Amino acid sequence: MSTLAHTMMTAARSADSGLASPGELDRYPYAEAPAVDRVGIPAWDGGDPELGRVGRRAAGSRGRGLHGQLVQQLGQMIVSGDLGAERPLVPEEIGQRFEVSRTVVRESLRVLEAKGLVSARPNVGTRVRPVSDWNLLDPDIIEWRAFGPQRDDQRRELSELRWTIEPLAARLAAGHGREDVQQRLADMVEIMGHAMAQGDALTFSRADSEFHSLLIQVAGNRMLEHLSGIVSAALQVSGSPVTGCDRPNEASLGHHGRICDALAAGDGTAAEAAMRQLLTVHPEVERVVPAPREH
Repeated sequence: MSTLAHTMMTAARSADSGLASPGELDRYPYAEAPAVDRVGIPAWDGGDPELGRVGRRAAGSRGRGLHGQLVQQLGQMIVSGDLGAERPLVPEEIGQRFEVSRTVVRESLRVLEAKGLVSARPNVGTRVRPVSDWNLLDPDIIEWRAFGPQRDDQRRELSELRWTIEPLAARLAAGHGREDVQQRLADMVEIMGHAMAQGDALTFSRADSEFHSLLIQVAGNRMLEHLSGIVSAALQVSGSPVTGCDRPNEASLGHHGRICDALAAGDGTAAEAAMRQLLTVHPEVERVVPAPREH
């Protein structure tokens, strides 16, 4: 095993999966406070005690601390439909419900506004925006949709998007014969092989994600490069052991190896074909690609 493979696998075992630790989200639960008078604060319907656990099953919050946790909670509630446009989001109410400061609430709402989930207007307040305004390519929103009521649509849409992006990226990457990149991709395949042999699905998924992101980044197309985060999010919600989806297999590993071989040979056609074969290994893509949906 290479030094890189050993280091990556050791790090994966010693670290957790990047999820919020037990009780981390539950420190700020959406639940009724103890018997304390809260005159003037309206009831916030639609609270779900499962939201904290959903947050851990997804990627946890990308930002740590109160701010990141609140973004995660509110984002999931909006995407799941628990918070709608029928009433404004009152910062004071949010602060008391989640036991955070007004500064934390204000910054969290700004993040959600940047994602297109909410809008703030004078004399109207902060309200949830329609789905058509959401930044559906935002990795956080991808994850929130993938663990909410829209999970089936989200995973299908991601599969379709990957089918469009990644074969093209593989073909373009074959024209960029950098030895350091070739070695890094080969290292990721080696890591995946060792991880699969040891039943280490977490390390496999991390190496898989890096493989696909790196491939897109070396395609020589800056617009494609900006989509690498989408592919990473897609792998996380559709192939990660956290979601309980299918485990790594020999067919997937073999297709990764064939992509590497084609890139090393500068054969864009073979690289593209191998990537298409790889994507059809995944059950969710098999449902999508061969037979287009009826409209």
